[in-house]
Amino acid sequence: MKKRYGYGLLLVAFAAIAIFILLGYQARENKVDNLLERNNSSAAGNEWILMRDYASSLKNKIEKNPEDIKSILALTTLFIQEARITGNYVYYDKAALKCVNRVLKLDSLNFEALTFKSLIYLSQHHFADGLSIAEKAQKLNPFNAFIYGLMVDGNVEMGHYDSAIANADRMESVRPDIRSYARISYLREIHGDYPGAIEAMHMAVNAGGQGDETTEWARIQLGRLYENTGDLKNAEMHYTIALSERPDYPFALAGLGRMAVAGKDYRAAMSLYKKADSMINDFSIREEWADAYALAGQKASADSLMDVVISKLNEDEQSGQKDENIGHYADRELAYAYLKVNKYDQALEHALLEYNRRPDNIDVNETVAWVYYCKKQYAEALPYLRTALRTHSENPVLLYRAGLIYAKAGKQYEAKVILKKALSTDSNIAMLLKKEGLDTWQSLQ
Repeated sequence: MKKRYGYGLLLVAFAAIAIFILLGYQARENKVDNLLERNNSSAAGNEWILMRDYASSLKNKIEKNPEDIKSILALTTLFIQEARITGNYVYYDKAALKCVNRVLKLDSLNFEALTFKSLIYLSQHHFADGLSIAEKAQKLNPFNAFIYGLMVDGNVEMGHYDSAIANADRMESVRPDIRSYARISYLREIHGDYPGAIEAMHMAVNAGGQGDETTEWARIQLGRLYENTGDLKNAEMHYTIALSERPDYPFALAGLGRMAVAGKDYRAAMSLYKKADSMINDFSIREEWADAYALAGQKASADSLMDVVISKLNEDEQSGQKDENIGHYADRELAYAYLKVNKYDQALEHALLEYNRRPDNIDVNETVAWVYYCKKQYAEALPYLRTALRTHSENPVLLYRAGLIYAKAGKQYEAKVILKKALSTDSNIAMLLKKEGLDTWQSLQ
């Protein structure tokens, strides 16, 4: 009898613990996250003050009514926007996804929540999942332009370029605006039409609100197009305008940093990159900063900064293995980061991991091909290179790399043709790559 009584007490205790754990889990899931305080000059701006106050108001509404879907989705928008502005995707993706899942628990077919979930997955580089959710949402609302934009992005990243073009056309027919023009520009660019890409990105900039983050982001993309076509005067002009319209905008600072590098003013470049890095958490800015250090002969500083980049990328990726809500695939980025510190085996490992996820994407194939080139495995690079060239992209980095790979693989005719095209434009890319391309071209004559 005592034994049965003891078992009964144990069962009661286990039940109480289970209920306690369940209630604790539900409390965590229902907890409304905050916007993190900014610790740079943007904290003094009116835009941030209004955003912070609005977030506080939404949080109060949600705490009073946990099923206030409209407020939950509005807060999700702020989290996504703040992730884009600060680069703190780990925190804000998790916060936004928690909001989205909360709404979907109340309404599994909520179109806006599905749209946000797709956007978050695409941001985390879970491209197949993001595309699948976007396609599900599109069936619920086939007349929404934004969802077609997400389908463009997902199809591009998965290497389904014909589908991306079809969705971009549909997007523009529903709503011709900054988002649709920017996507059309990118599709033209990857198909080798730089004049058309520049034209469409001009349209994107003109369609946006003056000083808005999305407008100045489009202006930065326009500057990059000018850099790739060798028009540094127009590139610098647009970076300067972006910085004027949106003071301390990190991508404008980085753009001007590239202009300083092009002029071999490495001290100015490093100062601009340092300021940009203080405004946003972005690995690409740190990589460019490391390149400036290297060009200035400060190899130790360059290597140290790249160690930080690699550590941070690995940290973000590993955190995703522990929590599915914040997983961020960064294998392509890690491949290039490892190349910069001459760790070729690790670079290949990450490049192939990314390739296995999306074998049709031209950028991923370029990455694998270039890693094999750096490992002096030229024959292995060729099939990936041919896939990378299948859209007839004229990206100058791709053209130079393709010429070098063809030359080393014994494909002299192909090397001559593609290096001639690369050298026809004085694009603003890495000086060492341009020099290697020129030397190779001259050796083939």
